[in-house]
Amino acid sequence: MIKETVAKILKSLSEGIYEKDEAIHLAFLTAIAGESIFLLGPPGVAKSLIARRLKYAFKEGKAFEYLMSRFSTPDEIFGPISIKRLKDEDKYERIVTKYLPDANIVFLDEIWKAGPSIQNALLTILNEKIYRNGEQEIEVDIRGIIAASNEIPQLGEGLDALWDRFLVRYEIGEIRNHQNFLNMITATKDVYTDTLAEEDKISDEQVEDWSETIDQIHLTDEVLNTIQVIKYKIEEYNQKQSSPETRILIYDRRWKKIVRLLRTAAFLNGREEVNLMDCFLINHCLWQKPSQFDTILQIVSETIRKHGYSIALNLSAIKKEMKALEEEVDREVRIPHTVTVNEPQSIDNDYLEVLGITNYFEGQLIKKAEFAKLKREETQSISLFDESHSLVNKINARLSDQENTIDIYYNAQVFSLQLKTVQREKTEVTSKKPHELVEQFWDERTDKLMQFVKQQQEKLNNDRPTALAHLKENFFVPAHLSEIVEANLQESIKSLNNLQLRIEKLIHSYKNIR
Repeated sequence: MIKETVAKILKSLSEGIYEKDEAIHLAFLTAIAGESIFLLGPPGVAKSLIARRLKYAFKEGKAFEYLMSRFSTPDEIFGPISIKRLKDEDKYERIVTKYLPDANIVFLDEIWKAGPSIQNALLTILNEKIYRNGEQEIEVDIRGIIAASNEIPQLGEGLDALWDRFLVRYEIGEIRNHQNFLNMITATKDVYTDTLAEEDKISDEQVEDWSETIDQIHLTDEVLNTIQVIKYKIEEYNQKQSSPETRILIYDRRWKKIVRLLRTAAFLNGREEVNLMDCFLINHCLWQKPSQFDTILQIVSETIRKHGYSIALNLSAIKKEMKALEEEVDREVRIPHTVTVNEPQSIDNDYLEVLGITNYFEGQLIKKAEFAKLKREETQSISLFDESHSLVNKINARLSDQENTIDIYYNAQVFSLQLKTVQREKTEVTSKKPHELVEQFWDERTDKLMQFVKQQQEKLNNDRPTALAHLKENFFVPAHLSEIVEANLQESIKSLNNLQLRIEKLIHSYKNIR
């Protein structure tokens, strides 16, 4: 039911607005999560329209919007001073009705131009959902604050604290598709009209109930491990940066808020647990400059691609244990020893010398490459070369049954001639059957490894249909990113199958020694 309701709401909010679906969906997500979103983009790309439409998602939704300037005053944002209260009771309070503290959805354009007094009040609202009106504290019912600008705050302007409060940051631009552009400029329908049925709107009670359920959404091992790896990789990235301005600085509070955003996304998608697709929302929560977005996207994508399910399955640990056991078995059953062997002697790297062939033919050298192609079953034509490596003859030959010997055919006769050889030391390995107790110990270890692998295979096979079924249905993450999650899942399955094969080979290697 939740998923169906959300689908209706998002469809209605996006109706008649082109190429802004992701921004609208993220704005709705942050509103339900109780967070704020910053839209970066030029004038006229539907930033204020998104805020005005967002209020329609809520029953009795009230919106407040304001275009900031350096001359804006707190009266214009939070309401005028009540002259009556000041005169009769000597209390400095504002009339907040129909101003920001009284709204559900707030849109603040050119927010960085606001003065310090406005910024300080906004910090309290963003942090605690409280507005201090004179002596009293008002709990505001603001579900979402959307801020916008065509620029981001610069370091040293005193805006760092306010900038940090915007959990989701999204760069919004003009319509790119030619047909969408034509549809937009020729449309006559009022895009500010509320098209959502009243029964599909969200009530205050629903928001509260949803909030409690969201906090209970399960965080899977792969999601928790992915977040930790992303955090580690960002720290690695920061260590390589020479300038503080290029670093991606993320502190504990933001990570905690990110986790709740992921829980909210899972809930609104009708799930009881966060999955790896939800983790792509992290892309919108970490950048401080637009130029950092691609770096963060790469970090998040590579982490999910390489580690998502693998870390949750703890494959690195089992691979390490498997390697150690393979080395132990190899040391125990394979006994190396040195032997002396005769090998064909290489002449100038490319040739071999045939002893005694000059008694029959001109030229005593053959090419190593041609010798390597000779077979016992059939004759082949090979070339004979003299000492100066000049081609002097062609003969038919094959490998002889004797080592380092070739059979040469001439006039229905066969001449078996040896190659010039050199003695070399060579390491050979013989197998030794392990002691009965050692073999029993290996059986116990391989059995535990095999049980673990099969358990993980069963887990992935059971979870796989459910996970894959929902990957492309995420309201807040583009469907094409599901390919990254699917690739990691397939790699994890492949790794488990390879581990199973290695265990089977290892067992065979020490069990079948005569």
